[in-house]
Amino acid sequence: MNTVLARGPFRKTLPTARAHSEELGWRRIAGHLEVPALLQRTRLDADTDVIAYEDVFASGRCQLLLGDLIALADHGHAPTGDVAGLIDAVCDDLITAVKTSGRVAALSVCVPALYADRIRPGGRLDTWYQDPSLIVTDTHTGERTPLRTLTGYTATVNDTPLLLNVPAAIQAARCALHPDSQWTSALTQGDPTEPNIAASAAGACWLDFEYAGRNTLAGEIANLLWYLLALGGWLVPTYQRDVYHRTLPLHLPPAATPTIEHAELSTRHRRLDLHHTWSTGPGRRTALSRLLARITTDLGDAAGLAHGRQLHALGPFLTLRILGVIPPHLLSPSDLLLLLAKLAQVQHLTDPTPFTHTDLVTMESP
Repeated sequence: MNTVLARGPFRKTLPTARAHSEELGWRRIAGHLEVPALLQRTRLDADTDVIAYEDVFASGRCQLLLGDLIALADHGHAPTGDVAGLIDAVCDDLITAVKTSGRVAALSVCVPALYADRIRPGGRLDTWYQDPSLIVTDTHTGERTPLRTLTGYTATVNDTPLLLNVPAAIQAARCALHPDSQWTSALTQGDPTEPNIAASAAGACWLDFEYAGRNTLAGEIANLLWYLLALGGWLVPTYQRDVYHRTLPLHLPPAATPTIEHAELSTRHRRLDLHHTWSTGPGRRTALSRLLARITTDLGDAAGLAHGRQLHALGPFLTLRILGVIPPHLLSPSDLLLLLAKLAQVQHLTDPTPFTHTDLVTMESP
């Protein structure tokens, strides 16, 4: 994610190795996507560099980040059409990237940072979700059960029975994302999230280049989809408040967040019953709807996703995003259950799918 946007040149202070990746990423995509001008890279001390970019907001090239634009639309202060237009611009850029630099490539030649360490045996997903101290709490009865004992439980999510198996989900993602697996790839920004995309007169202006380079299109799409569905309007402002305030100048409170209406865990019958609403404001609902429309048409085609199974093809990357961003020990009992419900849905993705269903909430202006 990008750091706070300041007036005048926008400066990022980074460890030298990360600064090198940042500059290299910028140079890889500067001729393909709209990006700020890179002004200077200087050494601050033995292990730290400062990279100075054009401040696209001070220069007038851009007005709002995607996250702030969505929040304004959620609260009735911006038209939802502006949100749809920026999502379309993002999708157009990804399609153009495939046309100009796309090729089928092994995952091992793509930028590894968001995937390789998290999915490897003993990596982040194993460390977080194989931990015997990780507890799932029945929010109705207060019963506490180690997550690892829930393997093979039936999770009935909004009346749909699904099989909950966290180790199997991790292993399936690991098998699908092995180093030699083949994916449609292109030169892209690598981390398409709400703080990293700004609205410009030309469409989308991309910020933050640490992960820029050759990336899988499926990974880019899954990253943006999960950010719009869960991270941007719920998890990041709840569990990474400093990041949320630092990366979004307006950092408005979320218009609506997912809530559990009923949860019941039965160890005797090996089942978890969960009813929830996945509430979103009109801006976020518009962003999701527009992205899904493009996934099932031209964007999915550009990414090489099979017709009628586009979301299914994103499953391994979605598993990584669901499990690999917010440490589960930080989550409230209800929020952990909501993530497990989404993981169970990912293990049974269909098109259309309950995984992407949202409940529209119209907010009054603050």
